[in-house]
Amino acid sequence: MRLALAEPVFRKSSYSTTGKECVEVADLRFGVVVRDTRNPGLCALAFRHSEWAALLGGVRGARAGAVSADAGRSAGSR
Repeated sequence: MRLALAEPVFRKSSYSTTGKECVEVADLRFGVVVRDTRNPGLCALAFRHSEWAALLGGVRGARAGAVSADAGRSAGSR
């Protein structure tokens, strides 16, 4: 079954780089839709609000862990 949705308004994700790794995000009533900036006509991933929050929490945690690990290595190598 296909769901009829109003055309989502996409914006570039703040997690996208200036290089080739770009995604666009659109907020919808039920959650968030994510698509590839370079191939917007291909499929998109849909997340409920709770799923999106969990994904972002995991990404933020992973980034913080990577920064902490890098800081520890820098301090130890002096």
